[in-house]
Amino acid sequence: MRTLTRPLIATSLAATVLLTACGAPRDEADEATDSSTSEETTEAASCDKESLETLGDGVLTVGTDSPAYEPWFVDDDPTNGEGYESAVAYAIAEQLGYAADEVEWVVVPFNAVVSPGEKKFDFDVNQVSITEERRNAVDFSSGYYDVRQTVITNAGSAIDGATAIADLADAKLGAQVGTTSYNAISEQIGTSEQAAAYDTNDQAVQALKNGQIDGIVVDLPTAYFMVAAQLDDGVIVGQLPLPDGEVEQFGAVLDKDSPLTDCVSQAVDALREDGTLDQLADEWLAQQGAPELS
Repeated sequence: MRTLTRPLIATSLAATVLLTACGAPRDEADEATDSSTSEETTEAASCDKESLETLGDGVLTVGTDSPAYEPWFVDDDPTNGEGYESAVAYAIAEQLGYAADEVEWVVVPFNAVVSPGEKKFDFDVNQVSITEERRNAVDFSSGYYDVRQTVITNAGSAIDGATAIADLADAKLGAQVGTTSYNAISEQIGTSEQAAAYDTNDQAVQALKNGQIDGIVVDLPTAYFMVAAQLDDGVIVGQLPLPDGEVEQFGAVLDKDSPLTDCVSQAVDALREDGTLDQLADEWLAQQGAPELS
């Protein structure tokens, strides 16, 4: 594993932000009058690298699925620090005090990430949308990416040129099983055809190539990658409206009641506040817009 150097995440800045996020110490006079001080000091100590309860001593274990898709990862290699989620994972690690060579990756299938049960990772990044239903089984960090679900198809298909959700009513759409993309087919689009479920996005792409489905529902950056790199004549139909106007977000997944949840959230919050998440999105994710389906 090679050591990564990212000028945009200065070590001194990371240390400063982490201290602020975890709660700065107060003087004795404040401690005498404010009962919350001892709690804040304890919280600050708990986010120190030496105090973190990780699976491996001195190591941060990060999970993701295989294959690891672009643009979230590059060359199916999470360890190279390339791709948005790989870069975010290493940025979180740095906020927590871990160097790149102190990060270890493990393969975890998507469904195993969000299912109940003890995890073999400290946190997982795998385009997992934060939902209240999933919170029953796992913990989430603060959101590190705001998601828009998007419909793609082949040029000249029955849904190419659709401008409204009603235009998709009779379409056969598919998505990776267990994802919010899959749920959106029935919950937001409401197609008359049963949604086609696939274990991986690659299988969905192949089904679209074979004419077995009319389109795929995926997040917007993945949609751009599919039409640009995986489909010969792929086109983006449009983005779905936000359900109930609420922003959907990807978050790092942790074991239920993990002692690391608060500190990972604080790290993500710091990365959002100092502009790192925006810089990484500009570097790795397609930022051009896509039409909105009415």
